[in-house]
Amino acid sequence: MRRALSLSLAALSLLAASGTALADPAPPPAKTDAPRQCFRINDWNGWRAPDAKTLYIRVGGRDIWKIGLASECGMLKSPSSHLVTRVRGSDQVCAPIDLDLSVQDSGGFTEGCFVESIRPLTAAEAAALDPKNRP
Repeated sequence: MRRALSLSLAALSLLAASGTALADPAPPPAKTDAPRQCFRINDWNGWRAPDAKTLYIRVGGRDIWKIGLASECGMLKSPSSHLVTRVRGSDQVCAPIDLDLSVQDSGGFTEGCFVESIRPLTAAEAAALDPKNRP
């Protein structure tokens, strides 16, 4: 009996030394209550490009979203260019991977534009936009 008790105590001390002894489990990751921000591609109503790496798009009647590109998409600044978007699957855009974007000029030349970030502007950010950059 004494030997069994000694073995049990030895096992407990080994567990405690290894850091796995009866410790409280790690708390679950915190949940965010923020809703996922998305828009439907059909609600996109216009765009402006202040530079070759940034797009501002109008969604619906009043929302403005900022799209950041991974690298310069030089044709954005061409006066004869237009955006081409491809929808594969859902028409919801919630993340950069949801947006397949390219620019085409009047001659039919196309340049792919890889989206790095996408987010809605706050009301203050939208109001602060230069009018020439407002979609």
